[in-house]
Amino acid sequence: MNKHTDKTKKNTRLKAIILLTGVITTASGLAAWKQDTLTVAAQVASSRPEPVEMIASAIAEPYRYQPTTKLVGTVIASRSITLRNELPGTVKTINLKPGRIVDAGDLLVTLDISVEQAELKAHKARAALARSVFERTRKLWEKKAVSQEELDQARADLEVINAEISRIEAIIERKRIRAPFHSRTGLSDVHIGQYLNEGTLLTTLQGVSEDVYIDFAVDQQIAATLEVGDAVDVLAGKRYDVSVGAAVMAVDARVDPSMRNATVRAQATGNALSPGMSVQVRVPTGTPINVISIPSSALRKSPAGDYVFVVAADKWS
Repeated sequence: MNKHTDKTKKNTRLKAIILLTGVITTASGLAAWKQDTLTVAAQVASSRPEPVEMIASAIAEPYRYQPTTKLVGTVIASRSITLRNELPGTVKTINLKPGRIVDAGDLLVTLDISVEQAELKAHKARAALARSVFERTRKLWEKKAVSQEELDQARADLEVINAEISRIEAIIERKRIRAPFHSRTGLSDVHIGQYLNEGTLLTTLQGVSEDVYIDFAVDQQIAATLEVGDAVDVLAGKRYDVSVGAAVMAVDARVDPSMRNATVRAQATGNALSPGMSVQVRVPTGTPINVISIPSSALRKSPAGDYVFVVAADKWS
């Protein structure tokens, strides 16, 4: 029993010695490989040139800086109306294609005027008769065959009938709805044969002109410094990257008591602005000052404040 135990201990000791020898051999090999790697890296590094530091510089130039503030504005057509019919009636003809450009006087909608035309024809016949009676009465009056009263009555009858003709012609014209100015038509839901009550909405008309208005609200303190003719910058486009020059044309005399803002209207010229669109308005807020302009990338931040590096001539050169 003791012999078996001694044999087991010897086998265990032998295995430990073999394992320790393997570990030492492996560690020695890794150390040698690492040393060779470091030696090669040092040789490669020593053969490389010293790294060069690259810098970029820009010229700092004087600049006239104008403090501004950005506001939201709305483009308004210089002329814009909602077109409605003054008199009731049935639609006879219609020429309201959305988006169509119309000139002043173009016929847009015609209501049925058959009754008015019949009345006009009858009154013109009466007018012809009244004119004939007046001419005969005037000739008789010249011959002293009738009195002044009969002549005046004949003249009055003629004038009354002519006034009635003018009234009917005015009604007919009011049932012919025309464009009041050069404009673009909006959407319409009017159809031939449709009966329209007085004041029915027909369409909207936006004046077609290069001049448009931009309305925006500005703080009362800034509004007090703005004058007619002052330049403002209007930014339009998807990213507000289209700049359009504008000039202040009016400042509202009333200040909103809740927001303490005043409405300002500027006038701009340019096809980039369409009525109804939202734009940004850059408004001057103070006196221009002289500053030094540098690239934004040159500005450095630190807890002590912002700073820049200045490249100056060497005093020994």
